[in-house]
Amino acid sequence: MPENSRETARRRTLAWVVALSTAALMFDGYDLVVYGTVVPTLLADPSHLGAISPAQAGTLGSYALIGVMVGALSAGAIGDIIGRRAIILVNLAWFSIGMAATAFAHSLTTFGLFRFLTGIGVGALVATVGALVAEFAAPAQKNRLNAIVYSGVPAGGVLASLVALRFADGEGWRILFAFGALPLLLLPLAVWKLPESPRWLLVRGKQQRALELARRTGVELPAVPEPDTGRVGFAALASRPLAWPTALLGTMSFVGLLLTYGLNTWLPKIMQDKGYGKAYSLTFLLVLNLGAIVGGLFASYVADRSGGAQRVVVTTFLLAAATLALLPLKLPFGVLLLAIAVAGVGTIGTQVLIYGLVSNYYPTRARAAGVAWCAGFGRLGGIVGPVVGGYLVAAGVGGYAAFLIFAGLSLLGAAVSALVPHRGEVAIDATPTVLATAPATS
Repeated sequence: MPENSRETARRRTLAWVVALSTAALMFDGYDLVVYGTVVPTLLADPSHLGAISPAQAGTLGSYALIGVMVGALSAGAIGDIIGRRAIILVNLAWFSIGMAATAFAHSLTTFGLFRFLTGIGVGALVATVGALVAEFAAPAQKNRLNAIVYSGVPAGGVLASLVALRFADGEGWRILFAFGALPLLLLPLAVWKLPESPRWLLVRGKQQRALELARRTGVELPAVPEPDTGRVGFAALASRPLAWPTALLGTMSFVGLLLTYGLNTWLPKIMQDKGYGKAYSLTFLLVLNLGAIVGGLFASYVADRSGGAQRVVVTTFLLAAATLALLPLKLPFGVLLLAIAVAGVGTIGTQVLIYGLVSNYYPTRARAAGVAWCAGFGRLGGIVGPVVGGYLVAAGVGGYAAFLIFAGLSLLGAAVSALVPHRGEVAIDATPTVLATAPATS
C-alpha cells in the first residue's frame, strides 16, 4: 500500500476507534454522575423507592461500583484471550439494557440489582477501550488520545448535570436513567466500524490476520512479536517484572476513583447543606467535570510533550490536595467555582491520566488485564468514596470533614505515583516498532 494511502487509512481507523470509545465512555461518566444528581430527590421523597437514609444512599450508590469492579476484572481475565472488539460490542448492549431497566425500578432491591448489573457493562468498557486505543495510537499521541477517550467520563458527567437540571425532580429521575440507554444506538455503527487490534492478533499467533488488518487499517506492527513468556493477562501481571508496578498503579487508581466517585456522588448534597440551592449545587457538579475535561486534556498534552504521564499525575494529585483543602473555607463565589474546577482537574482529570499511563505501560499480552486491574481494583476506591461520604453526611460533618479527608488522600496518591518505576526501568518490552504489512494483493 502506498505511504499516503496507508497514512490515510491509519488516520481514518484511529478516528473511528477514538470516537466510538469516547462515546461509550461518555455514558460511563453519565452513569457515574446521574445517581448523585437524583440522591437528593430519593432522600426527600420515599414514594419513589422507599425511605432512604444518607448512609443507605451511599451504600446503594456503591452497588453499581461493585458491578463495575466485577465487569472490569472479568473483561481483564478474558480480554487478552478473546480480544478487545468482542468485549466492547457485548458490553455496549449490556450497559444500555441495564440503564433502561433501572428506569423502571420501584423498590430499593430492584434498583440496587439493576445498578449492579449496569455496572458490569460499564466496568468492561472502561477496562477495554484504553487497551484498544493504545494499540492503534502513534507513540507521540498516546497520552492525548487516551485523555480524549477517557475525558468522555467527565463529559458524560457534564451531560448528566445538564439533563438533571431539567429532569431530576419528581418522577423525572426515571427519564434520567432511560436517557442512559442511548448507547444501544451506537451498537450497529460499532459493529461496522470498530476493528480488532492487529497487535493483539499478532501476539495471539494469528499472524496472517494481523498483517492483513494492519495493511487495511495502516496500523504499525512490531517487526518481531513480543517474547512468548507463557504468561498472558493476569498471570503476566502477577509475575516479574510487572508485579510491583501493578500494585502501585492499582493503588493510584484506587485513590483516583475514590476521589472521583466520592465527589461526584456527594458534592451536590454537601453544597446544599452549606446553604446553596439545588441549581447551584448541580452547577458545582458541572464545573467539577468541565474542569476535569479541560485540565485533563491540557495535562495529557504536557505528558506527551514531556515524554510521560507519571510526573504530571503527581502534580495533578498535589493540585487536588491544595484545592480540596480550600473548599471548606468561606470563599467568594467566583473563587469557589475556580477551586472546584481545579479540584476536578486533580481528581477526575487525574484518573483520566492514570488510565492513559496504565494503557501505555503494559505490553500487549497483558495490556487489557493491566487496564482492567486498575479499573477493577480502583473501583474499590469508588465503592468506598460514596459510602464514606454518606456516613459523614449522616453524622452532620460531611462538608468540612469530607473535603479534608479527600485532600489527604490526594497527597497519598501523589506519593504512590512518584514510586512507580519508569517503564524502561522494568524492561517490560524492548521490541522495536516498525511497519509490517502483508503483501499487497491484486
